[in-house]
Amino acid sequence: MTTTALLRLQDIQKSFTNADGQQLLVLNDINFRLEENEIVALLGKSGSGKSTLLRIIAGLTKPSDGVVFYRGLPVTRPVFGISMVFQNFALLPWLTVLENVELGLEAQGIAKNARRQKTLKAIDTIGLDGFESAYPKELSGGMRQRVGFARAMVVDPELLLMDEPFSALDILTAENLRNDLLDLWMEKRTRTKGILVVTHNIEEALLMANRILIFSTDPGTIQAEIPVKLPFPRNTESDAFRQLLDQIYTLMTTSERDRISKAKAQTKTAITTHPEYAYRLPEVSVSELTGLLESMESHEIEGKIDLPQLADELHLDVNSLFPLTEVLDMLHFTKITNGDLVRLTAGKEFAAADILQRKNLFAKHLLAYIPLAQHIREVLDQRSNHRASKNIFLDELEEFLSEEEAERLLRIIIDWGRYAEIFAYDYDSEELSLENPQ
Repeated sequence: MTTTALLRLQDIQKSFTNADGQQLLVLNDINFRLEENEIVALLGKSGSGKSTLLRIIAGLTKPSDGVVFYRGLPVTRPVFGISMVFQNFALLPWLTVLENVELGLEAQGIAKNARRQKTLKAIDTIGLDGFESAYPKELSGGMRQRVGFARAMVVDPELLLMDEPFSALDILTAENLRNDLLDLWMEKRTRTKGILVVTHNIEEALLMANRILIFSTDPGTIQAEIPVKLPFPRNTESDAFRQLLDQIYTLMTTSERDRISKAKAQTKTAITTHPEYAYRLPEVSVSELTGLLESMESHEIEGKIDLPQLADELHLDVNSLFPLTEVLDMLHFTKITNGDLVRLTAGKEFAAADILQRKNLFAKHLLAYIPLAQHIREVLDQRSNHRASKNIFLDELEEFLSEEEAERLLRIIIDWGRYAEIFAYDYDSEELSLENPQ
């Protein structure tokens, strides 16, 4: 017999409309269930729509299509039983810890004496006893996030949503708070029946979740589902843990070239198909790329670099490492294969070259493999004065991207193009030109 899931998502789609009326697809065809007594992690790179999905589930944002069901009933607005912990604490600075925590109960119309009793119990449970009268400014980041947890837990939610709740904390504080939360969960000291956590930290997902949903980008879709059947507490050094870690790295490091090819082949929706030059570029600097290329040789074993090991030794998380490896793959300096990084000839040459040789090599690969760089250079080459306003390219990009994303994308390519000297840019006039072409 099929039981009613605590949470069920059916064909969720979310798109936004830009100034020109174009539909920008953020989430597409999201379907999954969260059963009772289950922790599910949503894992993916920045821009994959995870936080947007969490807000849809919480009833804070409406989907463009599809339905969210909580206990079999559709969610169209915030509902009792679902509570959310935010990344940035979201505390009111003029209220004490006690007052911040009891806000949700006050909104529910619970009498003062009853809500005070429940608030004090939640504060004690989450490890804040003694700080009831403190203001947020008096607390450390970890303590402020504990207030956020207490505020979410005080309303006795059956479903707890967490949007990167540990990302703003240092490593030790995050580990301590995560372990405390898992202890509460395992000991059933709260009424919570299910947890859905958004994270970009692979190890964090493996330490907490019974299942991991891996999101791809442009638009956000569920790329894979990974069951995690390891007993708690989990040992990060065990073979089973490391195998799952490698499996997830492999899934999340699909070549950007392969991703774009697949995206071009998908024409199922009526959403406008991006031209190649309007595809997302990770926001990384040339100096970061250079530093990673220079450090690779010392991490290479039998011609390959293990990405989990590289991330661990360089203290980089998914949001820091993956953008770098994506760009190096796009530029054909490296190749991502089964979760490993392989240095290609051009990458080795770049690491060994002097400054001028590096600029020449970067320019060659930028024009050969990055469509937006090609497009800008072609426009400048074709114009008699070899000049063009930045707004021309912004207008083109905004046909397919939000204003913010178009601005970000153009900023990235201008930085790369200026380094490579394939075009110049005047900040005051906002003009691109071939004043210093190679």
